[in-house]
Amino acid sequence: MKKFGIIGYPLEHSFSEKYFNKKFSDENINAVYENFPISDINQFPELIKSENNLFGLSVTIPYKQQVIKFLDEISHEAERVNAVNLIKIEREQKLILKGYNTDIYGFQKSVLKNISDINISALILGTGGAARAVNAGLENLNIKSKFVSRNKTNLENNILNYQEITPNIFLENLLIINATPLGMLHDINSFPNINYNLFTNKHIAFDLTYNPAKTAFLRKAEQNGAKIINGEEMLIFQAEKAREILNI
Repeated sequence: MKKFGIIGYPLEHSFSEKYFNKKFSDENINAVYENFPISDINQFPELIKSENNLFGLSVTIPYKQQVIKFLDEISHEAERVNAVNLIKIEREQKLILKGYNTDIYGFQKSVLKNISDINISALILGTGGAARAVNAGLENLNIKSKFVSRNKTNLENNILNYQEITPNIFLENLLIINATPLGMLHDINSFPNINYNLFTNKHIAFDLTYNPAKTAFLRKAEQNGAKIINGEEMLIFQAEKAREILNI
């Protein structure tokens, strides 16, 4: 039986195990999907060595960048954002680890499904691997965007710090995307430090988190009239793209 799984730490927020195992059961696929919570990325080589029927791994926080050094190849999209969220493990003649990024695809598909007018600009809260995938997706859709970071330097022209978000900037950017871990299951009361009173009924708040379904960020945006989108559909789209790449 082929085995697939996900690495990250912690993994209680991951939906992948339940999602993939249901697909395998419903479609009579002889495979299993498991969580592999590793507390240090240096445990990764031993995992690959010990699980010789493992043929694919999803990658989540905090290893989307750290895992790259262990891979033999990475796709153009993964190289573009310096982040991998899927590893294809080939074992035919020799072991080959190939890295991909399906977050870009999943985000684009979710935007196109949920936002009727993409002639808008966006603020991306965060600058990590997920935020860079979001930015790449927005670039593919010709949506202008700026990053927002707590640790901006004066040399970073496309990055704002939170204190620089004026009412005018907020009104000019009608798509506000939370690409930080704030508000995830292990920290549900946290949220990005923006002025939520600036949201209007013209705004769209998109949170990459899916659990909880309505994060503090989304609740506060919705209270001021914004349309809200969580990350569940994005995850489903990227999971189906992963199935295509892994041929399962």
